[in-house]
Amino acid sequence: MKNSSSTVIPISAVGHAQPAVAVPDVAVPATGELIDRLGRPLTDLRISVTDRCNFRCSYCMPKDVFDKDYQYLPHSALLSFEEMTRLARLFAGHGVRKIRLTGGEPLLRKNIEGLIEQLAQIRTPTGEPLALTLTTNGSLLARKAAALKAAGLQRVTVSLDSLDDAVFRHMNDVDFPVADVLAGIDAALAAGLGPIKVNMVVKRGTNEQEILPMARYFRSHHGAQVVLRFIEYMDVGATNGWRMDEVLPSADVIARIHAEFPLVPLQATTPGETAQRWAYADGGGEIGVISSVTQAFCHDCSRARLSTEGKLYLCLFATSGHDLRPLLRGSASDGDVSSAIGHIWQGRADRYSELRALLGPDEGNGNGDGKAPRRVEMSYIGG
Repeated sequence: MKNSSSTVIPISAVGHAQPAVAVPDVAVPATGELIDRLGRPLTDLRISVTDRCNFRCSYCMPKDVFDKDYQYLPHSALLSFEEMTRLARLFAGHGVRKIRLTGGEPLLRKNIEGLIEQLAQIRTPTGEPLALTLTTNGSLLARKAAALKAAGLQRVTVSLDSLDDAVFRHMNDVDFPVADVLAGIDAALAAGLGPIKVNMVVKRGTNEQEILPMARYFRSHHGAQVVLRFIEYMDVGATNGWRMDEVLPSADVIARIHAEFPLVPLQATTPGETAQRWAYADGGGEIGVISSVTQAFCHDCSRARLSTEGKLYLCLFATSGHDLRPLLRGSASDGDVSSAIGHIWQGRADRYSELRALLGPDEGNGNGDGKAPRRVEMSYIGG
């Protein structure tokens, strides 16, 4: 069924019904380790730097919803780089060791290199620099890769759903050529932003035929310098028309590749890693699969997400966020903001993917009419 912008909550309204975050009566000290109600530590922060993107991928920002009349956030609502850096420093005090910049498309944010330079100065409680990464659609990567590296960015992840130019242009829905994304990957490797992860969202009936061509290309052209990861098509947000029959299970992806290039399983590199890793048996590199639909990994999820206007989300499938912006722009001290962050995480019990089978259709509007509230859009808090 065709989506209509009249049925979608604008990004600017997401979570506005939630009360502003309050400073807890009992302070939560920043000890370098923060644990939620299910025993999961906070180690990763994803910061959305813009709600805009120059692609219109159907599974994320479909054109019939995000059209020329769509109301994006005004610039005054966006967190400044200094506000983002302040929050990142406070999160680091609670144990965050890795920050990923996302969007929308983060390279559309003007002077993004300035934010990276600021974030690169942050240290963990033990004196280590943060791991700084960025996820991009690759459209602007060729011209910006060297500057990103010089600013302090360490790695990039590129979203790429097909090597077939016609399929890719159809999926990004703005007629953008795949050759320009591949040039961006080459430029990022040349700049030292590797190893690069390339993420392919697999949608049954749309691009599943591209699984083997993608594996062949990156294996032969880049080997261990590029890790290709296949992501199950997820029910994020409410605008992409998600259906379970369009999900190709990761087990099927592995089986297809294994039939041509034998694979052996690898151990996770870090706790809470989203991808299951597989190596080519002949040493030709590795791939990964992210299976949040068929093999939920909520039990060790250690990620928080910060929207571009300062709302803290504790799950990719959340229906509302915790608004930190009033604290940032008010008189709250660093200790107050840090304590509020700690209190929020300590109350976290999100495990949407593990409970998915028990939930009903996501067809409500969040207006108290008895239906399930809409989940936040992936383009608003990053994937």
